[in-house]
Amino acid sequence: MTQKIKFHKMHGAGNDYIYVNTMIYSIENPEEKSRIWSDRHKGIGSDGLVLIGKSEIADFSMRIFNADGSEAMMCGNASRCIGKYVYDQGLTSQNTITLETLSGIKTIHLNIDNERVQSVTVDMGIAVVDTDFLTVTAAGKSFVGIKASVGNPHFVIFTDNISLIDLPVVGPPIETNPLFPDHTNVEFAEVRDINNVRMRVWERGSGITMACGTGACATLAVCAALGKTSRQAAIEMDGGVLNIMLDDNNHLQMTGPAVTVFEGEIEA
Repeated sequence: MTQKIKFHKMHGAGNDYIYVNTMIYSIENPEEKSRIWSDRHKGIGSDGLVLIGKSEIADFSMRIFNADGSEAMMCGNASRCIGKYVYDQGLTSQNTITLETLSGIKTIHLNIDNERVQSVTVDMGIAVVDTDFLTVTAAGKSFVGIKASVGNPHFVIFTDNISLIDLPVVGPPIETNPLFPDHTNVEFAEVRDINNVRMRVWERGSGITMACGTGACATLAVCAALGKTSRQAAIEMDGGVLNIMLDDNNHLQMTGPAVTVFEGEIEA
């Protein structure tokens, strides 16, 4: 028996997902639903599916599925959108909430003005940066980068000219390189000055996306560890800018937009 599911399409800096409140709707086989609904020609169109639910250890919980159906550990852009969603839907009146994810509990602060969420800040925790450079080969070219974890795996590669990177060609073989047994997110970063970085991303399980919150955090963590930037920088991606800061406790604080695109119903 099919049911009609209400959903919200939201994006953070162009990183767009389908959001469903599982406190109202039960979603069976979310892996398959994510693959079908994410199709930009035959479905709703998105980078994946986000399920918002109850939690026994936080205010809310998040499960996130990539466009290929694989489940992700964490997503910074989705976390910000959940903050806006629960506030706009009247599920909370607080400007600070906690969110249970597969990579731990995240604290989300809503920057509110005139009862509207203007931006959202997420405490992304402490990044683990491996300062040993690794070399990978893709499309006959060698790329040197640094591994980092922000609750999920990243590989940050520095380039002098990001416009010369053929991301659809080099992204897939780097993501699936044997050096990364669980596959990896791939970031290409062009440092413009100590407070500004241009970045493009190939996301594990989704491919090219307009932005990646954890990728922006991993990039700033690697840049700061290598002395390429200060402890705070604007990370410019295809879909917009995220401001990332390492606080006094070495926690990554990510601030950026959260936008509702439209609401709708779909049969499930």
